[in-house]
Amino acid sequence: MKFRFSFVSGAMAAGLLFSHSHALAGPPFVTDDPEPADYQHFEINTAMQGTYTKDGRAGAWPNLDINYGLIPDVQFTVNLFGAYAKGYGEKLHYGDGDTEVALKYRFLEEDEDGWVPMAAFYPNITFATGKAPDNLGSGHDRVFLPLWLQKNIGDFQTYGGGGYYLNRYGDTDRDYWFFGWAALYKLSEQWQLGGEIFKQTADLTAKGAALTVGDGVSDKKSSGFNLGGYCNLNEEDHIIFAFGRGLQNRTETNSFSYYVGYQVIY
Repeated sequence: MKFRFSFVSGAMAAGLLFSHSHALAGPPFVTDDPEPADYQHFEINTAMQGTYTKDGRAGAWPNLDINYGLIPDVQFTVNLFGAYAKGYGEKLHYGDGDTEVALKYRFLEEDEDGWVPMAAFYPNITFATGKAPDNLGSGHDRVFLPLWLQKNIGDFQTYGGGGYYLNRYGDTDRDYWFFGWAALYKLSEQWQLGGEIFKQTADLTAKGAALTVGDGVSDKKSSGFNLGGYCNLNEEDHIIFAFGRGLQNRTETNSFSYYVGYQVIY
């Protein structure tokens, strides 16, 4: 099976916060935000998500993203996946995916009257709990070291940043960078819509790319965009959604992707 799916970290683990004075951020987008969960409060997202390429499709159902305000300005996250993968002409594989554990530390508060943004360091570790031969996991542990920024201006919100993946393993996988930026506009108390653009450098050597893509591509560079937003049912319950596609090496990395989820805060 030549098809190989790789989740992009950030889409799968993020903190969400909602109140009358703040907008939602993080999921359903790949780009993350620096705002942690409220102290001693949970923010839980459950979603189905997937990506299509020329070789097949893969994703998660369900994806359970659990965030907790551990102490003021610090959020603890656990991200669990029921992963699936199906190459064209092959049977569907389903099982436990990789597991992500993260800690978000907001070290800079936003200056609401000035231009100083909110900022946070959000390191996370992805443990290889998924079955790699069935394309349900990466086959090795990874570490992501990102820095995220955010600024709110009236009903307009923008956030983004990026970081470095410690992904080197064997003679195929290698370390890589990820960057993303999102912008959202609050149309009403119920609706907030926007989009993002993101880019990832190559995560495979030429040998690894040839083995997994199967067409001689020398790397797995990718970029793409998503459009989506939030439907706020009330202060605790939200429907979150995004749809997008790749821009670079699109057929190999992301012909079409989706995220549809439900979020609850308590």
